[in-house]
Amino acid sequence: MSSCKHVAVALTGASGAVYGTVLIQQLLNAGHRVSLLVSAAARQVLAVEHGLEWSSDIELFQQQARSYFSDDQQRLRCYGEQDFTAPVASGSAAADAMVIVPSSMGTVARVATGISGNLIERVADVMLKERRPLIIVPRETPFNSIHLQNLLTLSQTGAIILPAMPAFYSQPQSVEELINFVVGKIFDSLGLPHTLFPRWGENHE
Repeated sequence: MSSCKHVAVALTGASGAVYGTVLIQQLLNAGHRVSLLVSAAARQVLAVEHGLEWSSDIELFQQQARSYFSDDQQRLRCYGEQDFTAPVASGSAAADAMVIVPSSMGTVARVATGISGNLIERVADVMLKERRPLIIVPRETPFNSIHLQNLLTLSQTGAIILPAMPAFYSQPQSVEELINFVVGKIFDSLGLPHTLFPRWGENHE
């Protein structure tokens, strides 16, 4: 792939929307293209956790998102939850990779069973059928056996399961550093360089 990637980023109705927003900002800062997919439940989470009242009207939503991320280069494209005419809905115009962050257990279940009831689920299905990277960042605790079985099914199908589990070996001093660790692990799984967290051993003799 070229150095500039096209990544579909989906936010769903789990807590931890900040992982998604920081990922998008870092991807844009690095010069990558982002297709943003936000579920109705994710809009509620964004309002509660960030005070972001992103519109369901796509044109206004895109204006709001580009303003929020300072996307002067217009590398960010936003799509509606039911917009199956979006290019990313087809294998012939698929993104290079997809990240569902945070991923609700409902989204996990529907993707694991091949249900494509909205654009997020359809794009995830496209990633799996085209053998392209699908990274799922579940944000739930504790997991029940149904959650674990669905995550195992997705892993066996080719998805990368990347729970939002920050490390503490670098002695993080802020919540931002904990968030950056998870986002950095997503970058690693995408095969993209970053300096979001120190590698193990970097700060040790």
